Amino acid sequence: MGKLLRLPGLIDIHVHLRDPGQTHKEDFLTGTSAALAGGVTTVFDMPNNKEPIFSYGRLKEKIEIAKRKAVCDWGLYFGTDGQNIKEFEKVVDKVVGLKVYLNLTTGKILIENEKLVEKVFKYWPKNKIIVVHAEGEKIDLAIGLCKKYNNKIHITHISNRQDLDKILEAKLKKIPVTCDVTINHLFLDKHDADFYKDLLVMKPSLQNEDEVDYLWENLPRIDCIATDHAPHLASEKRSFDPPTGVTGVETMLPLLLTAVKQKRLTIKEIVRLTNTDPQIIFGYKQDKNTYVELDPEEEYKIDNKRLFTKCGWSPYHGWKVYGKVKKVILRGEKVFEEGKVLIKPGFGLNICYNKV
Repeated sequence: MGKLLRLPGLIDIHVHLRDPGQTHKEDFLTGTSAALAGGVTTVFDMPNNKEPIFSYGRLKEKIEIAKRKAVCDWGLYFGTDGQNIKEFEKVVDKVVGLKVYLNLTTGKILIENEKLVEKVFKYWPKNKIIVVHAEGEKIDLAIGLCKKYNNKIHITHISNRQDLDKILEAKLKKIPVTCDVTINHLFLDKHDADFYKDLLVMKPSLQNEDEVDYLWENLPRIDCIATDHAPHLASEKRSFDPPTGVTGVETMLPLLLTAVKQKRLTIKEIVRLTNTDPQIIFGYKQDKNTYVELDPEEEYKIDNKRLFTKCGWSPYHGWKVYGKVKKVILRGEKVFEEGKVLIKPGFGLNICYNKV
């Protein structure tokens, strides 16, 4: 074993743990166990559950489930269809932010009426961020409303040059917008999608190689890397109507460390993109005694049979990567070591400490 590298625990600002409603795919225990196995100590879970998190009651139910099951720290997003404005004040201090879907995704959560979108931006409290799924012209809409109503917004899973350039231009104008790119849009492209077909159906779709290269070239100008961990059973992905999304929370760190080995990235950039900037953007202060130890020189193959995620497969199965996670410390407690979760369900804390 080589010299161990210590990194601050990773923060994944974009996961779908499917709990409640679709726990045959994933749940808070399996998903947060997968996170620890990947050196991720905090996850932010999206609201597009089978029954979307549009009300205080549904949010409260989800918080209680996460409290019982999670083994890493966590935060939740609130969702909106534009019709639940009255719920905003009840939930704002209990979530990491509001998620707004302006483009088609999994679940009945898309807002197509622009007047409703404007109401959301107008009435969501300004002390919490709005995270937006926006592509193409919808990015223009989101940035325009951000400017009009002085919201702080974060546009997630940027996948191409055109969309990134719009955000970078807004940043130059001092508009409070940040963005992330996912692991999948950095390490996979349209050739992979054409080869694996339904297994790699996702939103946004995988792009051509030149678009991927542009994201890599501009990584210093991007704020975060996330996974958009979106598990589905392999049988569902091979169905007549495959759902969108793939897993990722367990494989993000080894993929990034392999990119370091290939001189595409530095350790310092990994820390910024997965820890420092997420804390700044979401106003979250991670405990200093939260870190991961790994061997950056240890080469191994990603293996579906060794994954913690309940869906049991990864698009990176068989890939040779570097950086085996050896140990994870969360708030001073050893929670993961040599492939085993060491703490009981419920150890993970809600980073929004306000009681429901």
